[in-house]
Amino acid sequence: MSRTTQVVRPAGAGHETLYVLLLCLIILAVAATVVALRGESQEVAAVPSHQLDARRDLSAAEQGIYADLRVTLDEIHLLQQEHSTLPTPAHLAEEGFAPFAQDASSVSRGNHRWQLLAPSAYLGLSETPQASGSFLMRISGTEPDIWLNRRATLAAPSDFTDQALIDAGWQQVVAQFDAGVTRQHRH
Repeated sequence: MSRTTQVVRPAGAGHETLYVLLLCLIILAVAATVVALRGESQEVAAVPSHQLDARRDLSAAEQGIYADLRVTLDEIHLLQQEHSTLPTPAHLAEEGFAPFAQDASSVSRGNHRWQLLAPSAYLGLSETPQASGSFLMRISGTEPDIWLNRRATLAAPSDFTDQALIDAGWQQVVAQFDAGVTRQHRH
């Protein structure tokens, strides 16, 4: 009887590894194609020279005051309805509404001295303009109309029209909510 020996080679992982790598490359190529075709450019809209973008053009202290003014506007409207007149900055400070209240954060943000100007505007003159500029908030409607002036010496404006404020060196603060802010894309 003759014996035949048959050699059985072990199963190699070479072909399997090649197939897995090829599948990974196909997945990456498809993903890169989808990203390239569906990607959106991040265009930043320029604002006119008499305006400042609240996110890009304000210091951290100025952004804080701007946000506080926007939030406090709702309370100002409620107090105005309740008393049929605009509340004074002293009353708002007593109630603890920022930025009118004098606390540690108000000092570090420029130590503004707030006053109510006729017919319906709040002026906050900064005592340290290097930390934050002076703010003017005109009360008209539900949206705040907030202006900033970074000059060291500043007098209260007497004319509250847009052009008069622009001529006096004030810049309107605007909030732009684009895809860069919200990170949400609506299609």
